[in-house]
Amino acid sequence: MRDDSKLTQKQREAAVDLFEQGYGEYSVAKELGVSRFPIHSLFDRWLTHGRACLTPKKTKTMYSMEFKKEIVRRYLSGETARMLTNEFEFSSEEIVRGWVRLWRKGGDKALRSKKRGPRRKSSEPPTTNSDLRAENERLRAEVAYLKNFKT
Repeated sequence: MRDDSKLTQKQREAAVDLFEQGYGEYSVAKELGVSRFPIHSLFDRWLTHGRACLTPKKTKTMYSMEFKKEIVRRYLSGETARMLTNEFEFSSEEIVRGWVRLWRKGGDKALRSKKRGPRRKSSEPPTTNSDLRAENERLRAEVAYLKNFKT
């Protein structure tokens, strides 16, 4: 189970049991006394994966831009998000819909994987006069700030 899940493992198992008995997502949410939004998400995954929706994936998978473009192309040509999710064993249909949304907004470039985490500062020393002047100005500002902080 994901750490950020709103449902406990016991609630998720009870919900899947009720889905298998024919209950819908709204009835299950009411029966368990929980919000319908996490139940809705679980219901979608249950429709796709069956009881396997209770088993968490171990790692996040990275997909190439070409792969994402192919999925978007197939979706736009008429295949449903559910069909693609089943075929490629994605955790949720929202992965496909998210890629389509990104592609519509920004084209192929939007499907590129983005680097995560803080940006690294260049370890190379400044080489041009303007770089040296900028660094000197920044260091002067730091010293002035620290002098004011000290008093």
